[in-house]
Amino acid sequence: MKKRIHQIELFMKYPCDVQEELLSRLVTLARFTEYGKQYDFSTIESYSDFKSRVPVNDYESLKDLISRTMHGEQNLLWHSDIKWFAKSSGTTSDKSKFIPVSEESLEDCHFKGGKDLLSIYCSNYPDTQVFGGKLLTLGGSHSINTFNHDSYSGDLSAILIQNLPLWIQVMRTPDISIALMDEWEEKIEKVARLTVSENVTNMSGVPSWTLVLLKRVLEITGKKNITEIWPNMELFVHGAVSFTPYKSQFEKVIGKKINYLETYNASEGFFGIQDLRESDEMLLMLDYGIFYEFIPMDEIEKEFPKTLSLAEVELNKNYAIVITTNAGLWRYKIGDTVSFTSLNPYRIKITGRTAHFINAFGEELIVDNADKAIVAASILTNSHVREYTAAPIYFSDDNNGAHEWLIEFDKEPEDIIMFTQALDEELKKLNSDYEAKRYKNMTLRMPVVRKIESNSFYEWLRINNKLGGQHKIPRLANNRRYVDELLNLTGAQQTVI
Repeated sequence: MKKRIHQIELFMKYPCDVQEELLSRLVTLARFTEYGKQYDFSTIESYSDFKSRVPVNDYESLKDLISRTMHGEQNLLWHSDIKWFAKSSGTTSDKSKFIPVSEESLEDCHFKGGKDLLSIYCSNYPDTQVFGGKLLTLGGSHSINTFNHDSYSGDLSAILIQNLPLWIQVMRTPDISIALMDEWEEKIEKVARLTVSENVTNMSGVPSWTLVLLKRVLEITGKKNITEIWPNMELFVHGAVSFTPYKSQFEKVIGKKINYLETYNASEGFFGIQDLRESDEMLLMLDYGIFYEFIPMDEIEKEFPKTLSLAEVELNKNYAIVITTNAGLWRYKIGDTVSFTSLNPYRIKITGRTAHFINAFGEELIVDNADKAIVAASILTNSHVREYTAAPIYFSDDNNGAHEWLIEFDKEPEDIIMFTQALDEELKKLNSDYEAKRYKNMTLRMPVVRKIESNSFYEWLRINNKLGGQHKIPRLANNRRYVDELLNLTGAQQTVI
């Protein structure tokens, strides 16, 4: 672990050199693949050559080559055989995406990220007792891909669990047979009943689903908090969604102060680890076989967007991430947006999804704004928000636009009007475009907040066959699809302001 910390410090000191060398290696390794021949990788000598020749891709533009790989063809996008495919949420034309996972990406990216988060944690907390008990993981499920008997697909977490080395398997709970179950509700029940007798010292998972599990553990045991069940609990490693709306719920359920460590890992790769104590920014990991580029927000909708290298980014600006990986994703838009909180070393915060925002009236509201405003309003009104989503209310003949918020509370505010006003005021502070559109209600009127019944979001996920760690509540949408579906499920109370 100490040796690895020195290696991390090396790429922190020479970030651009590490990235340039990595790009050269990726292009060289893939020069004889079908994709490499198509874009003449053999003659690419610089980043300038690379970005002028290779197009920026999304899933649709690589789908044919990925599908052929799933059917058994090899050496199409990457030079080594690819047999694993991480199942991710779909596109407009497909229910699911299947992201290629090579041996190199498993070992040099995903597993390396897991080992690095332990190295960083132990460096920050040298007296940790985290290895004295079990790691509780709530993974996905996997199934054999029907396209080819040698191809396998599943949630990324399931792929990782299936391929973990023995030393990690011994340290984790539950057993693989339970961890990889397909039926999510039955899995939650079995995991809860099995782990109550274990000495769990650390957990890893998506915050929303981990909370579901912890609350079921409390129901089974009749205890007031998790500390009464697992007294040695000290760490929760989380990712996939913003932890901001969930932190107060975890503190209440666990019943004591523990450490929280955020990671940024997705089906496409492992990108960042929180390396500072008491911080919500993450160190961008630069030696995992991933080359990074960034698209400024005003370029995202363009057919040929301008991309920036790591050396060209600026602080506190939103960028869409583009990655080139050791699994054959070439200049691939993953759909996330980040901002840089530090350029020496490079640290980032996830600000949202390129598809998850509201800009129906020029307000450019992003998930990061929404999360922070929800927390501020909750603190002011002594309430707890379990889940939320928001969408625009369009102009009508007799009214101007607004944002409609559906909120499921763990603890409702005594004054929902005060909550709505606090939410609105915080959004104005965080987003100058929103503030401008709210001026004298000329474009946007006061938000419409609706309280929805407990477990409404869970029921919506269940009905849409979206139970499981890979599925997240869509926080913001520029259309009314999710809001209208949820409203049809439950009667919601509206604030009157």
